[in-house]
Amino acid sequence: MRPTLLILAAGIGSRYGGLKQVDQVGPSGEAILDYSIYDAIRAGFKKVVFIIRKNIEKEMREVFERKLSGRIEVDFIFQELDMIPEGYSVPPDRVKPWGTAHAVSVAAAHVREPFLVINADDYYGPASYRMTADYLMSHKGNNKDFCMVGYQIQHTLSEFGPVSRGLCEADEQDYLRAVVEITEIENKDGKIAYKHKDGHQVQLKGTELVSMNVWGFTPAIFPYIDEELKTFLSEHAGNPKAELYIPTIINNLVKKDTARVKILPAADNWFGVTYREDKPMAVTKISHLISGGVYPANLWP
Repeated sequence: MRPTLLILAAGIGSRYGGLKQVDQVGPSGEAILDYSIYDAIRAGFKKVVFIIRKNIEKEMREVFERKLSGRIEVDFIFQELDMIPEGYSVPPDRVKPWGTAHAVSVAAAHVREPFLVINADDYYGPASYRMTADYLMSHKGNNKDFCMVGYQIQHTLSEFGPVSRGLCEADEQDYLRAVVEITEIENKDGKIAYKHKDGHQVQLKGTELVSMNVWGFTPAIFPYIDEELKTFLSEHAGNPKAELYIPTIINNLVKKDTARVKILPAADNWFGVTYREDKPMAVTKISHLISGGVYPANLWP
């Protein structure tokens, strides 16, 4: 059973100032997401599932349905604030989505095979899809054997502002021990550092692996997310900014020895469009990849 690509594309994009899921960076109008899907098809993925909001359905369908027709199976699933377990309600001042773990949870009734979770606005490189597809297929007999792709933090920063990343702690066999959220990470004068919760700066070497939200799962993850979501809503539903993230789920599963997660070191460099100012860099990098023969000038002729 070939894996599915699950794309988290319901974000509001407040820092970017627009619908970055479809913003064009390629010479033939391609978005970053086009290259992700193209790489997934080449790696043998059988289906792509878009997690979106209802108010962007028209734009997403117009951009992707025609070009992907006949190339890969396509599905669109909504992530809305009221899509939460029975017995819980949405606070009247809640605007933001419930987070990446909630985004994955809405696919539970639609995904029956191993699947890879990615962000819509991040470029991960062809090798990430090959590695995760191989891993998911070779471990499909173990429903609680997951994987993730780890990227060196020095290749995941923005020139235009601080970022947050999930710092990976691994054991001797490269299985994940924990993902530690670190914030306000910047590269200043060639030194990468972040602000510790007590306020002091912590310097990094730059080669540390971080999670960029590339997670390989089986459907066994869904019941765990559902339980964690109920706990989260009981404790944080009144906070309009609180979100439940995938690493929170993973940390709890690993800590309880309920599942294990293999860290697959990235073979390609990541880039993304967190800020509007990141777009020219993305355009340039895509151009270089095309010149290097990684992609054709027109992905979907």
